Amino acid sequence: MEVSSFLAATEQPARWLIFAKVHQFMGAIGRQCSVINLDPANDQTNYPCALDIRDLVTLEEIMSDDRLGPNGGILYALEELEHNMEWLEKGLKELGDDYVLFDCPGQVELYTHHNSLRNIFYRLQKLGYRLVVVHLSDCFCLTQPSLYISNVLLALRAMLQMDLPHVNILTKIDKIADYDPLPFNLDYYTEVQDLSYLMPSLDAESPAMRRGKFTGLNKAIAELVERFGLVNFEVLAVENKKSMMHILRVIDRAGGYVFGTAEGANDTIWQVAMRNESSLLEVQDIQERWIDNKEACDEAERKEEEEQEKLRQLQAAAEADGGDVMPPPLPDSGIRVTRKK
Repeated sequence: MEVSSFLAATEQPARWLIFAKVHQFMGAIGRQCSVINLDPANDQTNYPCALDIRDLVTLEEIMSDDRLGPNGGILYALEELEHNMEWLEKGLKELGDDYVLFDCPGQVELYTHHNSLRNIFYRLQKLGYRLVVVHLSDCFCLTQPSLYISNVLLALRAMLQMDLPHVNILTKIDKIADYDPLPFNLDYYTEVQDLSYLMPSLDAESPAMRRGKFTGLNKAIAELVERFGLVNFEVLAVENKKSMMHILRVIDRAGGYVFGTAEGANDTIWQVAMRNESSLLEVQDIQERWIDNKEACDEAERKEEEEQEKLRQLQAAAEADGGDVMPPPLPDSGIRVTRKK
């Protein structure tokens, strides 16, 4: 079944915005995409919802009938969905071979020790769906060592619990330059390098962290993460087209979508792999792009988009007149050729 799906967990306002932007972006590149809401508390989606868990169960009903709080109610709702998988499977069949996005709740319990969501996606795997977990974290966590280490530990636990292809993403990376300067370059945080270098900054963050027991605990956590060696992060600016395309390619490769889609159906697997690999190699250094020269890069991309829009308008006008549009002139290379007599 040529269907690739991914799910996400983050704070609600950012998650809803990202899903709306991703759905819009998918339509712009010609990929048939459907979004399924699995958050029983999400009563106002800002994206077209192909299937909504609230048609099966709502958080308000659970809290009222079973006297549960918001977090317990969401866990109960996912258990209800697990025991009514026929409802979800029937809805998915109606979507055909669409690329499916599952909008999941942000409660961390679902990805650390609660089994219902994992069991649901295991069932979908048996039906032929190729799933990728996309874990979204706000890049603000980079500004405090304790927040960063907590996010790394949460990402590791979610990877072990869900046991699926996994992509960790730091969102709102275009805002990172507005925060206080980071002690290390961005690649230190995205590649989750030697966490021992963060220990002095962690001790300086709070006097309570300087006590012996906390120092030992922090070192143990850092060593645990490093021993697994599983966690790294991509970065995302949802308004930036190049950033969105890069993230989509990373997800496609993680789930194998790039090797089994209708796009480029006449290409060999090798051609598809090389096409996507080369695009990944062209990604700019994230420190340069988002911190050191952000304004200059923004301006360069803006001018590039304006030139592309002018070219599209010329092509549209030529097609309307039934003629061919001349390609834009190549830029002056500065090389001069002189014929000798």
